[in-house]
Order: sequence, then structure tokens, then C-alpha cells
Amino acid sequence: MIRIGIVGTSSISERLADAVHAVDGVALGRVASRDAGRASEFADRVGAAGTAVGLEALLASGDVDAVYLASPNAVHAAQVRTAVDAGIPVLVEKPATLTAPEWDDLVGRARERRVVLLEAMRTAYDPGIRAIQAVLPRVGRVRRISFRYEKRSARYDHVLAGEQTNIFDPSLGGSALRDLGVYPLHALVQLFGEPTSITGARVGIASGTDGLGSAIAEYDDVVADVAWSKITDTALPSEIQGEDASLTIDAIDAPRRLVLAPRGGAAETIVVEAPENPMIGEVERFRDAIRGADVTTDQDRTAQTLRLVDTLLRPPRG
Repeated sequence: MIRIGIVGTSSISERLADAVHAVDGVALGRVASRDAGRASEFADRVGAAGTAVGLEALLASGDVDAVYLASPNAVHAAQVRTAVDAGIPVLVEKPATLTAPEWDDLVGRARERRVVLLEAMRTAYDPGIRAIQAVLPRVGRVRRISFRYEKRSARYDHVLAGEQTNIFDPSLGGSALRDLGVYPLHALVQLFGEPTSITGARVGIASGTDGLGSAIAEYDDVVADVAWSKITDTALPSEIQGEDASLTIDAIDAPRRLVLAPRGGAAETIVVEAPENPMIGEVERFRDAIRGADVTTDQDRTAQTLRLVDTLLRPPRG
């Protein structure tokens, strides 16, 4: 049984804990937080085996076999390095690091020490992405791709009230691009490979980071547009346009309803069956990696996505 310790007590950690309970071969270990009371309250709520104050105490406890890091983006790299140097496999919440070079350095470090390092990019392991891959040949030659993830955060109200909040705090690596934009970018890389070029624009908000943005990515004979937002909502789906058909996708981060519309034919709806908790796939992949599965391709896709983010992270307007 692989005992997974959790660093961080946010809602994403709670969903990860629920996913651990649903996956065979893994169990929930200790929960670590800088606040002992918060760690204890969270551990009781999710059924964790115990608590620790900070990552170092968690690693020194002797009763965790792997860790999941859901700390602020800005401290991911340092915490991954600490865990890898201790020989502990790491599942780090997206974005894995703030820059692609940081990720490359950590991957090299993990490979030298033969320690598993995986980004918790749930989209990569979602059955909806596999469903898109299966139906893609029926689209014909792909010409245009439109992927989007735009969902207004309730915490934007804090920004509008003149308050700072972690997910919009640039000093902690907060950014709509890093939080939501990475989902369509990673899906783009996973389905079509790394584009030859990408350009974009971001809209700044009062907290000092971006609230939304758009990008145009180019391939040899395909153009892709990607949109993300944490300050507005959308009713628009994502779409892949081919010369033989178009494929609309209800949500690129967790595709559950695909509509294939052949040129001159009747549309076909494809319903994707998936677990209620979309984080189950990444926990299964982490377990399999610890058991010996090769995650080189997974790590490469993270690097490719982060390179796109690096290119897009110029100072926003506003």
C-alpha cells in the first residue's frame, strides 16, 4: 500500500484525498500544513492518518511513501526539490513550476535519483481526452482548433473589494493563465503536439496579475486559438474543425459530451463515461508510476506546456 501525504489544505487537496480513497493500492497518509490546527481539522475531515507541521516534518515522519503538493505555485519548485532529495515520489499540483527551466532541472534531478516526479494535470488522464483521441480521425484533416476554459472565480470579488487573495497574488505565482489557461494548453499539446509558435494577450487586474487572456498557436497547416479567464464566464464550447467534420467539446478540462458534425451529414453525440471525481485518473497514474510505469512522456508534455506559458507571460495590459 502506497501511503500518500498531502501538503496543503485547500479544496483541491480535499478532492485529491477523495480520489485517493477511491483508488486501489494507495491510502491517505499524513496531512501537512504550517498551521497545526488547520492540518488537524483537515485530517479529521478527509480521514487522514495523522498530521505534520510543514513538509520537512511530513518527510521525516517515516510513514509516508509519496507526497502530493498543493501549496502556492511559487513554492512548488523548492518543495519538489526537498522531497526528491529525500527520495520521496512527488505528485505536484499544476502548474508544476513557474517556469519550464525549473521543471527541466527538477526532472533531471528526479531521474538521477530514480524518484518519480509527476504533475497533477488531471486533463492528461481524463477519459474525455481519450474519447477525443478516438474520434479525431473522423474529423479528417484538422485545420482549426479552439480550446477555452473561462470560469469566473468567486475570489475575484475580493480583488474588486481591494483585497489580495492567493490565486490572484503574483508574488505567490497566482495567475489566470497558470491556474486555468494551462488546461487548454496542455490538451492542445497532448492532442496535437507542441506548436511551432504562440502569441497572446492578457488583461491585467488590480491584484497585479492577469484575469483573462487569449493566444494564437501555429502549426504547419493548423491554427489554434486558446482562451482562459477567471473573471468572466462563457457558454461557448471548445471545438476542433476538420475538412470532413467538426467536433464540439463541452469542457476541455473534463470532456463529457462530444458532438461530431460531419460535412453534409447528421450530428452524432458521444457521451463520455467518467468517475465523478476527475482527479482519480492522476492518482492512478501516480500509483502506476511508483510501481514502475514510465512517465517520460508525461514529464515532456508538462515541459512543453510550461514553455508555452513562459512565452505568453509578458506584462499584461491594464
